[in-house]
Amino acid sequence: MITLFTHIKELIQVENSPKKMVVGKAMKQLPTIKNAYLLIEDATIIDFGEMTNLPPQKPDHCINLEGQIVLPTWCDSHTHIVFAGNRVQEFTDRIHGLTYKEIAERGGGILNSAKKLQQISEEELYQQSAQRLEEIMQLGTGAVEIKSGYGLTKEAEVKMLRVIKKLNKNYPITIKATFLAAHALPLAYKNDKKGYLNMVIQEILPAVAEENLAEFVDVFCEKGYFSVEDTELLLAAAKKYGLKPKIHVNQFHAIGGVQSGVKFKALSVDHLEEMRIKDIESLKNTQTMPVALPSCSYFLGIPYTPAREMIDAGLPLALASDYNPGSTPSGNMNFVVSTACIKMKMTPEEAINAATINGAYAMNLETSLGSICKGKKANFIVTKQIPSFEFIPYSFGNHQIESVYIEGKPI
Repeated sequence: MITLFTHIKELIQVENSPKKMVVGKAMKQLPTIKNAYLLIEDATIIDFGEMTNLPPQKPDHCINLEGQIVLPTWCDSHTHIVFAGNRVQEFTDRIHGLTYKEIAERGGGILNSAKKLQQISEEELYQQSAQRLEEIMQLGTGAVEIKSGYGLTKEAEVKMLRVIKKLNKNYPITIKATFLAAHALPLAYKNDKKGYLNMVIQEILPAVAEENLAEFVDVFCEKGYFSVEDTELLLAAAKKYGLKPKIHVNQFHAIGGVQSGVKFKALSVDHLEEMRIKDIESLKNTQTMPVALPSCSYFLGIPYTPAREMIDAGLPLALASDYNPGSTPSGNMNFVVSTACIKMKMTPEEAINAATINGAYAMNLETSLGSICKGKKANFIVTKQIPSFEFIPYSFGNHQIESVYIEGKPI
């Protein structure tokens, strides 16, 4: 079926051939076409351009989008959407003065989520997670990475990854799965980190690989969690199974995780709230995408990733939601883009580049998603009638979406 969208006020993030990523000063450039048309066939973009250049068409459907803007769906490369219940009590604990570390030491944090997840059935976990997935699709996300890491046992980690696989099968949104058993130490291994890592490497990793449950591997490389040595041990083991690294680094402390990511050719290094000059230098001229999670900084009241310093130094940057029950209970990428502009001083052009094409790269999806390009998936957002694309981050808290198309169909 062929659908023609006409009189688009502005078509955002257009390109004639797919680019890998947008880097440094180029992130301030956002290619657009005013008074545009967009032609799709089934799930694929087949043409676009200025209305004055529209060739004769006989589409099955024709939709007039006068006064509306079209842009690619958001590509959210870092989430933990598959979880059980919530951690609202910890939210109030923080208001009363407890820190993230203190809550974790009292059995809260990741261990709290792990306990809930271990007790829930796979079907119930799927139903809760599907509801969140539908929510982010309505908010304009067309591709998402989802991590395990709230299981912390072989059975629970595999359960999480099976749920992710089932979501990917049942929904049109593109989903990438990440194995994150090294998220925290379970209580049973509280004083035996080496034993836990051995169990992850010798028992869980082979099971994940056997069922083809993940494409990426992740580690929480942070003081009090997993050291650089631990991180490299696990990444080396995962490499034998073909899992590509994506690492949690520099959230609270800079301990060398960025350098490990570069060493192991990680697809991305994520969080980066605490960045040293040498961390920025280490990322230059690499294929590793830095990923910022501004909603996490907002919710926890911690520093924001120094986007200006990183982009001005010539680095690329992606934006993701970090949707999880403890530190970011929201997958609203519209808010992420707004917060990046307001708190990280990114321009609207930079933020949109970071949340589309660079987010796609951080999931190995740059050839199929992240821009309006012939041959890419017809995943795009149709806005309400708004003055300009800058109005999207400007109007924080009020998303400007009228409809979302994923694989050519409105959802």
